[in-house]
Amino acid sequence: MNRAEALALMEQHTKNPALRQHMLAVEAVMRAYARKSGADEEAWGAVGMLHDFDYEMYANQEHSPTEGHPSWGVRLLRERGLSDEQCQAILGHAPYTGVPRASAMARTLFAVDELCGFLVACVLVRPSRSFADLEVSSVKKKLKDKAFARGVNREDVRIGTEELGVPLDEHIAFCIEALRPVERTLGLGASVAPAG
Repeated sequence: MNRAEALALMEQHTKNPALRQHMLAVEAVMRAYARKSGADEEAWGAVGMLHDFDYEMYANQEHSPTEGHPSWGVRLLRERGLSDEQCQAILGHAPYTGVPRASAMARTLFAVDELCGFLVACVLVRPSRSFADLEVSSVKKKLKDKAFARGVNREDVRIGTEELGVPLDEHIAFCIEALRPVERTLGLGASVAPAG
């Protein structure tokens, strides 16, 4: 599945702008990590873009390991030709599926999913609404504030970073750097004057 097909599928199943924004953010960071490790950028990007594409329609509040999100979506993605590694990564990003995160792709998706949501939340409360002036120290301070972005699972951020095998500061910095070039696509950075 190429990027245009993945984007069309995501947009067909997801109308919520914030959820679309989240998947595009995760895609950008997955692509950056793929480049860094010499992995298949298209495959990793597709996983980032599609990991939550079924969430709006099949949210799975019951956390069924086989019904609803992400199992429903993975069944469709298999039919559309996504590889077993990609499908396992998407299943593994939801701990309740019981699918182990056995590949670098799976560990990376889990590590960036919650953190991307948190980073976008951090940017939304900044006057600039931009990643350009977002610093690691500010993100870490907000991570300690349990009232800020309550929906973000801090324990998943911690576990994901540990599974990735990088220090938290380095992981946050890498994700911020990966999101800077795509912030306009994400509808952010509007108040930042263009350089030049």
